Amino acid sequence: MAELADAADSKSAGRKAMRVRFSLPAPCLAVLCALCVASAHAALPDEIQVYTDDLEAPGEIGIELHVNTTPSGRSTPDYPGEVTPYHGWRVTPELSTGLAPGWDAGLYLPLVRNAEGTEYFAGPRFRLKWMPLRPAEGASGMFAGINGEVSFVDERFEQARRTAEIRPIVGYRSDRWLLSFNPILDTDLAGQDKGVVTFAPALKIARAVTEKTMLGVEYYAELGRLSNFSSPSEQSHTLYLVIDTPWLNFGIGRGLTDATDRWTVKAIFSF
Repeated sequence: MAELADAADSKSAGRKAMRVRFSLPAPCLAVLCALCVASAHAALPDEIQVYTDDLEAPGEIGIELHVNTTPSGRSTPDYPGEVTPYHGWRVTPELSTGLAPGWDAGLYLPLVRNAEGTEYFAGPRFRLKWMPLRPAEGASGMFAGINGEVSFVDERFEQARRTAEIRPIVGYRSDRWLLSFNPILDTDLAGQDKGVVTFAPALKIARAVTEKTMLGVEYYAELGRLSNFSSPSEQSHTLYLVIDTPWLNFGIGRGLTDATDRWTVKAIFSF
């Protein structure tokens, strides 16, 4: 980029998204991608994925490269100084490592280019994932776990600057099907909405069409405050059509309400 603006156990057979890896990926029966929801409040759409039982083994290092753009979407700032998604590009390396059986951690480093061509480092995000229930590799069964995330993001992308996310993960996989549901809870750690919890459920359904390719849909919503949902016209609802392989996830998302970016295109690269 031209300049950076100021801000600064084995893998399961199925993948939540294509993953850049230093080790060879296990044979893939299912690949999972992701989620990009344009929220009712400003939020940086740097990571677009629904989480599954995907997990780094202890000592294993993984890298993903998340890339997405918004050909048609919101161009009016929600607050002074906000960088809107319209015609922007988000490129986010994700570094992850296995800490112990059932545990891994990750770091996101989002880079953003706006519609005018200005480039930014948006600020780091940190996550910790625990998956106590997972089917054996290659086996069918239920999975369940939880992911926690803390973000320190430039005010141009998140007005509160410090945010947190709790993402329960529950689903089922077999050699032909993958189902995952993430009832996500978000909150600001600073600002006028500090401590207010919002609800953003995400769902993935995919079916294997070959040994290493899946086709599927994801549905994502941002419903507003957990205690008092926004009106339907203010809620965000997005539907993605996706194709997943062990090395590439590609999807095209269509916003279903006026509060949602109309079109989003995303990919996640895996080695």
